Amino acid sequence: MRRAPAVAGQFYPGKSSELRALVEEYVTTAVAPRPAIGLMVPHAGYLYSGAIAGATFAAAVLPPRIILLGPNHTGHGKPMAVAAAGEWVTPLGETSIDADLAGEILAADSGLTDDALAHRFEHSLEVQLPFIQVLAATARIVPICLAPVPLERLLDLGRILARVISAHTEPILLVASSDMTHYEPGATARRKDQLALDHICALDAEGLFSTVVKHNISMCGVVPAVVMLAAAQELGGRQGTVIRYGNSGDVTGDQAEVVGYSGVLVD
Repeated sequence: MRRAPAVAGQFYPGKSSELRALVEEYVTTAVAPRPAIGLMVPHAGYLYSGAIAGATFAAAVLPPRIILLGPNHTGHGKPMAVAAAGEWVTPLGETSIDADLAGEILAADSGLTDDALAHRFEHSLEVQLPFIQVLAATARIVPICLAPVPLERLLDLGRILARVISAHTEPILLVASSDMTHYEPGATARRKDQLALDHICALDAEGLFSTVVKHNISMCGVVPAVVMLAAAQELGGRQGTVIRYGNSGDVTGDQAEVVGYSGVLVD
């Protein structure tokens, strides 16, 4: 598939020069990047979450192969959908799908499907791509779009991805795309989000899932986050570190009803 951008000019600038300048501003940091097993990054419009996403990507050494895990907001396509070949396009150019790695993942998990429809209009992975294109221009990606499925299935997928990654000598980064609490007062969002972040930083995939359910935390990317954490556990991950946290009210000045955003690095 040659996937055209679905949200350029909406979630992020549609002009190449404007987009590159904005991303470069977001990824400018005095902190030296370090190797990582996984990242969790937000996927809202850049005005609201771009600085948090940029700081998180900039905190990691981005390897040549990256697996992108995102939630399915649209309801289109198969519930566990891999974009297995072709290119993804943004105003900054084309990024190739790692067809070999995608093929290995599909072969290892019969529940995954090569399906372009789930990805066609979904923004949660597209908005991550400009950061990768600026920081690791030659990197290849494997986009995986996930609808809600049972916890055991998510844990199993995480373990399978870990086995595929372990079979390679070169590093492969997992990136889970998620926003945090939606449309609650800022103080409430921060309290709820901290409950989730405690489990994320402890690499506790099952605890994250159960906490999100128990406390009714509207974390839209809990599914990909659980998969990433399960894989990180299997890969010998030690901890997650919150790189940055904020909410939409930090931009609008209105904390009455916000969306929370967090960037986490797992190593």
